[in-house]
Amino acid sequence: MENYKANYERWLASDAVDDKTKEELRAIAGDEKEIEDRFYKDLEFGTAGLRGVLAAGANRMNVYTVRHATQGLANYLMKVDPETPVKGIAISFDSRHQSDVFARETAAVFNGNGIKTYVFDSLRPVPELSFTVRYLGCKGGVMITASHNPAKYNGYKAYWEDGCQVPPPMDDEIISDVEAVEMFDVKRMERAEAEAKGLYVAIGKEIDDAYIATIKKCLIDPETLAKCAADLKIVYTPLHGAGNLPVRRILEECGFKQVYVVPEQELPNGDFPTVQLPNPEDPRALELGRQLGEKVGADIIVGTDPDSDRVGIMVKTPEGYVPFTGNMVGVMLTNYILEARKKTGTLPADGFICKSIVSTEMVRPMAEEYGAELRNVLTGFKFIGQQILQSEQTGRGTFLFGFEESYGYLCGTYARDKDAVSGAMLICEMAAITKYNGMSLIDRMQSLYEKYGFFKESVVSMAFEGIEGAAKMKKIMDDLRNAPKAEIAGLKVLEVQDYAKGYNGLPKSNVLRYVLENNCWVCVRPSGTEPKIKFYFGANGKNEEEAAEYAKKLQTEMTAGF
Repeated sequence: MENYKANYERWLASDAVDDKTKEELRAIAGDEKEIEDRFYKDLEFGTAGLRGVLAAGANRMNVYTVRHATQGLANYLMKVDPETPVKGIAISFDSRHQSDVFARETAAVFNGNGIKTYVFDSLRPVPELSFTVRYLGCKGGVMITASHNPAKYNGYKAYWEDGCQVPPPMDDEIISDVEAVEMFDVKRMERAEAEAKGLYVAIGKEIDDAYIATIKKCLIDPETLAKCAADLKIVYTPLHGAGNLPVRRILEECGFKQVYVVPEQELPNGDFPTVQLPNPEDPRALELGRQLGEKVGADIIVGTDPDSDRVGIMVKTPEGYVPFTGNMVGVMLTNYILEARKKTGTLPADGFICKSIVSTEMVRPMAEEYGAELRNVLTGFKFIGQQILQSEQTGRGTFLFGFEESYGYLCGTYARDKDAVSGAMLICEMAAITKYNGMSLIDRMQSLYEKYGFFKESVVSMAFEGIEGAAKMKKIMDDLRNAPKAEIAGLKVLEVQDYAKGYNGLPKSNVLRYVLENNCWVCVRPSGTEPKIKFYFGANGKNEEEAAEYAKKLQTEMTAGF
């Protein structure tokens, strides 16, 4: 990249940059560090699209970087499929600051390139965008969101025609085409002109109705649920995001009569004023839900993140509400689906469960018991989506359920991304039927531990901001790769799986996984969307305490010194 000062001056001098943006840039004229961080590189269009801090500059999320990315994506799509203008692109957005603006700018650039766009009239969840791409037969889709990141972020996710986030090797090809575009060399068309030419189409209720109707078909045991849904008390929070309307609608249509919505977190708000982080993985995000749960005597508290692809829960116990990890929910849903489908005679002989390599191994003995295949894939739900596509193309394997430890679940092939709307529905179905059978979800989880073994997982994210941070992350990965450990926390390393070299037929990825004795493991990977390295730990023990102790020792040793 050219000198950051020269790039800064180029933005200030460009006729393409509006006065308000130039005013913001002039305001940082004396802050050399800030100028460097905003201009030392272009905001990278990575494997998951764009994600960055909202501000003016080449390395920030703003209308110019959104237009730039869209022009590169449009160039690629036109190159690989001349029918792209007719098939069109679906576009959605969440509650973050400027999401609606970025959605309209995305449409303006596609329209400027002669490509039809289907744009939602208001915020919608990620999974509905994935569904829409398939439902309308679009060439692809774009979702404006930074998922569960802090309020200062926004982002841009690109989807392929199968409803999946763009998979390899197409992601790298798109990245190259985006990088080939000069920042301000984009084609745009204003909405009025695009609508007159039939290139901008607003969508809404018709898609909502089709999406909800399709999700309802994913209920596992609707006959039993009809007997008990009304007895389950649910507190729900959308955390100021896109889940509010669709989650409440699906729960109502499935017969749940006692749904209490956290009033302070009900309406969209890009500041996310009631939480430190709008992420249901963080139990603090569900604190207002817990308080409401105490008042109404809720059986379960359900929370979805701003773009409603992740769902987290807290469960009522005699001692209060207990948060469940994504792995725990994944284990319970896997067991519930396998058990219920066997009971109802709908378990296929070639069924498969799919999970990421950093998710719990507790489902392995479970899948074996029910005769289902367990497929491990790289982190990122698009790799689960790829497995669904492969099974459809080859006719081998019937998808049953997919999950990631990061609170993402999918049951059904209607979408190819994690879905907190259907996830909330299935979790509440399982909770209602479990209660109907005289058990709590805590009881259910404990019975699974006793049957399949005590497993404990944890994850640590370590942030490395800026140029120095990027160099530090590279050094950590290089050191771990070039001098692999022989043992970790007293446990012998049985195998080092280096996914950068390709492993077990999976795409190459900068990930290291240590397989240890006693069914323990450690996985290390830089985040694809944030300046972080994530350390994942999995442990197995004779009881809950031993498993937790192993996990703690692994975590302490692997993260020491960073």
